[in-house]
Amino acid sequence: MIRRRRYGTRRWPYGALLVAGLLVAACAPAPEGLEFPPSREDGGSDAPSAAVEECPAEAVPPAQDRPLISLQFSLAENLRIVTGTEQVRFTPDLPTDELVFRLIPNSPLSAPFGNLLTITDVSGEQVSDYGYESADAYPTTPGGLLVVELEDEVAAGDSVEVLLNFELELGDGTFDRFGTADGLSWWGSGYPLLSWEPGVGWSRDQLVTLSGETSTSQAADTTISVEAPEDLEVLMTGDQDRPEPAGDGRRIWTSTEAAARDVSVAAGQFDTADAAAGDTEITVGVLPDADADAAELAQDAASIIEEFEEFFGPFPYDTLSIPVLPDFGGGIEYPSSILLATSQRFILVHEIAHMWFYGMIGNSQFRDPWLDEAFASYAEVLVDASAPDSTDLRTPGDIGGSMADFPDTDEYFSVVYGKGRAALVTAREAAGPAAFDAGLRCYINSQAWQIAVPGDVAVAFADLPEALRILEEAGAFR
Repeated sequence: MIRRRRYGTRRWPYGALLVAGLLVAACAPAPEGLEFPPSREDGGSDAPSAAVEECPAEAVPPAQDRPLISLQFSLAENLRIVTGTEQVRFTPDLPTDELVFRLIPNSPLSAPFGNLLTITDVSGEQVSDYGYESADAYPTTPGGLLVVELEDEVAAGDSVEVLLNFELELGDGTFDRFGTADGLSWWGSGYPLLSWEPGVGWSRDQLVTLSGETSTSQAADTTISVEAPEDLEVLMTGDQDRPEPAGDGRRIWTSTEAAARDVSVAAGQFDTADAAAGDTEITVGVLPDADADAAELAQDAASIIEEFEEFFGPFPYDTLSIPVLPDFGGGIEYPSSILLATSQRFILVHEIAHMWFYGMIGNSQFRDPWLDEAFASYAEVLVDASAPDSTDLRTPGDIGGSMADFPDTDEYFSVVYGKGRAALVTAREAAGPAAFDAGLRCYINSQAWQIAVPGDVAVAFADLPEALRILEEAGAFR
């Protein structure tokens, strides 16, 4: 079936070197008045990002020179080993003599459960060498960052191409981005994640033990292929095509996503059901004997999307896939996909809100986690009309703190999610719902497909001083 494409995808202009590399890999085992400091100690800037039309009527499209990424995954019969290749064409907006990729499975949160990402080869005409940096990765792993050294500096506006070969080991299932359980395998961020912030440069933030994200990644024009045992159904980021036979009892699944910051994949014996929210096609997959009903969940997701569109504008993607994992008690958002590991509806609401706040409007999830988590938590109130605890706004701590500012997950959740939601709800009440909603739509449309900073929120709400005062007092613009 040919589906509508909101943003066009580009064909990869394969060079001879990279084609050869792929062939080899294929043969291998399968506001006004507010002042912002010029820079922050943890990297990046609080100042508003690149200027666009002050309040565009529609979301600005993805950048024409965004990264072009092709991912190939092959899931072994034991459902624990994924071999892969990643082909990248990257066009920096600042000069650089290296490429930096984040290795999320090697974090101290994930690696103790048996998850591991290792690089087996790096090639490309401009590649000089490669190695790992720690970034506080779990000590038994090779490191949390892959650094690829280039022969010469790449000028701003020029492009560099590289091919990475890697192996991902999946540990025992738990509430995480990676795992295997009940005949199911899943991985999100299960490949080297290009970590560039336009106007800033490479993100080398440390990995943390808190239950949360630390990535900074551009929206990339992405294609994905997954080879898996033929008895499994695959649900993943992107607009999926029908699977094709691959021989030896295996099938290949492919998808495309024109603007994806990251990718998730789940492969299991899913029973699936579909629903639609306007032009958005939703697919939910549940495992045999699961308590969840795929059809009901798909319809619920469709209704949530339609409610959010009244506030935030059109859903950012043509499709949404929701594989339901065993009940580990949470959910994890990815572009056009959600790894859902709970039956609690508010988590589904929260993760769908992330399609706007993280998926479309990116942020440094290490430096400015409130820009996605506080807004997604605020969105829960819009759908379920439940007021946050009146004491949340008095919680100690700045909602604009970085992941390094919180001693544990409980405090992080309490401040960024709880206090952040309360601050946004209170700001809306102070400004008036209509004015606040218009300011938020301005923020969404102007920052779509970029990496936003707190200053962008301040600019969008510049005519709402009462709202800005509340956010400032809550520590949003620290």
